[in-house]
Amino acid sequence: MRRSKFVLHLDILRTLSHGKPMKPTRIMYEVNVCYRFLEQYLDFLVGQSLIERNTSVGRKPEYQITQQGLNALKSYSELEKTLPLVEKERSKAAF
Repeated sequence: MRRSKFVLHLDILRTLSHGKPMKPTRIMYEVNVCYRFLEQYLDFLVGQSLIERNTSVGRKPEYQITQQGLNALKSYSELEKTLPLVEKERSKAAF
């Protein structure tokens, strides 16, 4: 099954939330997405201030999650916990 961009963005945030800054190649393997698309997703997340890009002269950039990214991930996790309850209530009401 194909993942949506939204799910891929969440996967990247989850991967970066586990610790140190990561290089794009490492993120690519963790999230299981090709490099061409990963660059687009990373650019989007940087533009939304959910992750930040750290570059050193002569080195590949490294990415790390920002506090705003951690807050977004936490909010999504809380929402995800409540959605199954809504679905259960709907199925009970249908019978």
